[in-house]
Amino acid sequence: MASNEEVVREAYRLAEGDVLDGDGFRALFTEDGTFNDVPNSLTFRGDQIPHALAGLASAFPDIHRELLGVHAFGEVVAVELRIQGTHLGEFPTPVGAIPPTGRRIDVPTADLWYLREGKIETFNCYNAANVWLAQLGATPDFRSAIEAAKTAAGA
Repeated sequence: MASNEEVVREAYRLAEGDVLDGDGFRALFTEDGTFNDVPNSLTFRGDQIPHALAGLASAFPDIHRELLGVHAFGEVVAVELRIQGTHLGEFPTPVGAIPPTGRRIDVPTADLWYLREGKIETFNCYNAANVWLAQLGATPDFRSAIEAAKTAAGA
């Protein structure tokens, strides 16, 4: 049986843009396993897990994860990494898709993988979403946020 670190490293390999094997990635999870995109409050379960990979790869077909540190602690594997790629497809947001910009992303990320009996039970991805969006040219609209807060407060 593969070690927990080997299972996690295989998950990263299967999620690379030049490999992209969503079904193989899904097979590494327990039946009830979850993939949590924590900054975006998204949870993927079961057959949603491969779709999450495909969606990201459609926006960044050359997606790559540069692993900076992999640390296994029993049933937990902690990884420091950078998500890298070129924005060549639409990137979904709550108000519509950002059209391809051709910009490169290099996003600092920390992932926590929780395994049970050699299978991934929970994968929590903590990417720096603010850095990601800024690299795509989608900076926050603070003026609108301030005006909305003033309106809500009755100011």
